[in-house]
Amino acid sequence: MKNIWNSIVRHHIRTVVIVTLVVNLLVVALSFIPGYVGELPEWITRLPLFNAVMNSLTFIFLLGALLAIINGNVKIHRRFIYSAFITTTFFLVSYVTFHFMAESTPYGGEGFIAGFYYFILITHIVLAAIIVPLALMSFFTGFKDMRPKHRKWVRWTMPMWLYVSFTGVLVYVMISPYYSF
Repeated sequence: MKNIWNSIVRHHIRTVVIVTLVVNLLVVALSFIPGYVGELPEWITRLPLFNAVMNSLTFIFLLGALLAIINGNVKIHRRFIYSAFITTTFFLVSYVTFHFMAESTPYGGEGFIAGFYYFILITHIVLAAIIVPLALMSFFTGFKDMRPKHRKWVRWTMPMWLYVSFTGVLVYVMISPYYSF
């Protein structure tokens, strides 16, 4: 296992490209797969809430990481970043599982609030796709202690990832009244 990790780290750019393609293509493919026919298992119906919780925790961990590095505490910064990656991974697995099983839920709001929802949703989706390679490059340059490169990556990654994790929760809050399960 250690040899695999060392190879991933050594060839981090190839890893970032492969993971980005796999994750983003999987999410796009889910848009074209019909949902499960019949009543969803109860645990599936709870995944959107779980996703919102994971996004909330990611947001909190990212803020903690930011505050830790501002205060010069690299050790605590790393722990928060590792935690953010763990909650993001749980979110991603849960998100893919839910969207593989469930039909898409249309938003039922009208007027200004619908425009606001779709603005948040579209920017969230676009930036979520972009954040995958940015977060991975930030992670690997930090892990390999390539500080000048790491700082350049996180200048863009941190605000986008904070936005994506926060708006993920906001999207859930706005769409949850329209779930039909």
